[in-house]
Amino acid sequence: MTVDQVVLNVASLTDTGLKRAANEDSLLTASPVFLVADGMGGHEAGDRASAAVVAAFEPLRGTAVTIDDVRLALGRATAVVESIAAAHKQGAGSTVSGVALVEHEGLPHWLVFNVGDSRVYRHHANDLVQLTIDHSLGQEMVDAGELRPEDLATFAQRNIITRAIGAADSEADSWLLPVIDGERLLLCSDGLSGEVSDEAIRATLTMCGRPETAASALVRRALQAGGRDNVSVVVIDVVTGGLRAGRDDDTAGRMAVSVGTDSMLEGTTIPVRAR
Repeated sequence: MTVDQVVLNVASLTDTGLKRAANEDSLLTASPVFLVADGMGGHEAGDRASAAVVAAFEPLRGTAVTIDDVRLALGRATAVVESIAAAHKQGAGSTVSGVALVEHEGLPHWLVFNVGDSRVYRHHANDLVQLTIDHSLGQEMVDAGELRPEDLATFAQRNIITRAIGAADSEADSWLLPVIDGERLLLCSDGLSGEVSDEAIRATLTMCGRPETAASALVRRALQAGGRDNVSVVVIDVVTGGLRAGRDDDTAGRMAVSVGTDSMLEGTTIPVRAR
């Protein structure tokens, strides 16, 4: 079983939203690499920052990607975004959340990575798990026991992030997860997760059959909820070529979020908290 045998069905969609004048999000669906980047720094810098992140990963399109390739792409993105930030008074930066199909121990795996508060979710058998952990003030307060998880959605400073590409701390977190037949991955900017609850996201992914339908429905829900930010989504369905989930898919889900126990990307951390 190799990466080349994995068959995916992918859809993506981005929208400026109802309040912003420009779209500072960027998307990449360049199998075997997929990502969402949310730029910061205003129209002149934010959109350039997110576009620079996408450009750094574009050369991986159609190649046999390794963990080191992703590490180098993150480094290229950081260097370019830092130069953009240096040329603008208010600076610039970008989040990134992404997945790359890589081979690990002879089997196809997802290399999941993130910097900032854009997210990667896994949906399977009607269950939704957030794979990434936000780099945000609110999440740090939750981790420290200073804020209840259920209060995070209404926390006034929930949009303050603690890591970003181009910022002083641009360290990526990463996980290595087995590819499972029938699973659906969702990559999104906080324009979705900040407007739509996890339960509503889960219900939408469950009800929508095709990735295109799911992507459109998710963006529509974000706009109906206020559309206060740019919203971007990538929906990835694993059709075949991965491991077969057992009858108790929860076991596969737990395996997926706990396998990363060693550093995968040099210079990054690997959270292993159960989610």
